[in-house]
Amino acid sequence: MWLSWRQFRIQALFGAGALAVLAVYMVSLGADIRDAYDAYQAKCEGSANCAEARSQFRSAYQNTLLFLATGLALIPAVIGTFWGAPLVARELENGTHRLVWNQSVTRPRWLLSKILLVGLAAVIVTGAAAALLTWAARPFDEVVKEQFETFVFGARNIAPIGYAAVAFTFGTVVGLLLRKTLPAMAVTLVVFLAFQFFFPNVVRPSLMPPVKATLPMTVEAINGAQNLGSIGGGSVIGGVKIPNPPDAWIAETSPLRTADGKTLSASKFNDCLDSPPKTGAGGTFGDTAVCLAKHNLHVDVQYHPSSRYWSFQWLETAIYLTLSGVLTAFGLWRIRRRVS
Repeated sequence: MWLSWRQFRIQALFGAGALAVLAVYMVSLGADIRDAYDAYQAKCEGSANCAEARSQFRSAYQNTLLFLATGLALIPAVIGTFWGAPLVARELENGTHRLVWNQSVTRPRWLLSKILLVGLAAVIVTGAAAALLTWAARPFDEVVKEQFETFVFGARNIAPIGYAAVAFTFGTVVGLLLRKTLPAMAVTLVVFLAFQFFFPNVVRPSLMPPVKATLPMTVEAINGAQNLGSIGGGSVIGGVKIPNPPDAWIAETSPLRTADGKTLSASKFNDCLDSPPKTGAGGTFGDTAVCLAKHNLHVDVQYHPSSRYWSFQWLETAIYLTLSGVLTAFGLWRIRRRVS
């Protein structure tokens, strides 16, 4: 354990320094967001419509917080690449492992000591960074309510801890198998980044069965959507909102359907989009929304209510920690059978 610490101390000091700089910035950013949040509440007090104040508050910090969330999502990948992959690969590549293996310490114990020491540091650094961002962004998240967005979900609360654990152990096992530092680093980075894209978009929506509902596409509902479009002879609507709860995670949305269940044709959709009757209606889509609503439309949606947020956090973290444990067990099994 002492030898592992001496080999890791420079990386540990670098990680601690980066975390200290991040903490100073997060405290400053969190204070600014809280001041802006107080101003937002003051504007909304006694007002029936807070939309403008909410839009200003959101636009002031959305890009910054999205950038930080994206950066935090890269921390596990960086840890797996620069801490995990070289951990054993460098020893095997340089032949320094033979000195340890000829002592009284067994191979599995040697590997387990390295994984526990460096892995604990990886979890602490990532978890602390996530806690800082979660604290700084809390007022923003309370107003915007986009906790299920891919980068936001992966950068808040406990989920990043699981990401760091599996990234580190994966990099360590790749290094053990390839025995070359640079190839192991490259494979770790590419595979884990691909996995980070695959899991939230393919696996996460299936962790729990979604709630199904049919939403009438009234003028209000259409104006509350994010976009409209036509694909393959039909019409689609993106970013629809569940009225109760309004911050639900929409997993799947059907095309716009008429009362008989048929998809609204692209020609009728385009007529409303390109040359709707002039009514002087306001809202995001204005006259287009009024024109579409006359067709008595609805969409079938599958969604996860906001009450499931922590269930997803715990479940996804547990899956990643389990994968980390399986990778560690495989590494211990593999090193016991390595000849040299």
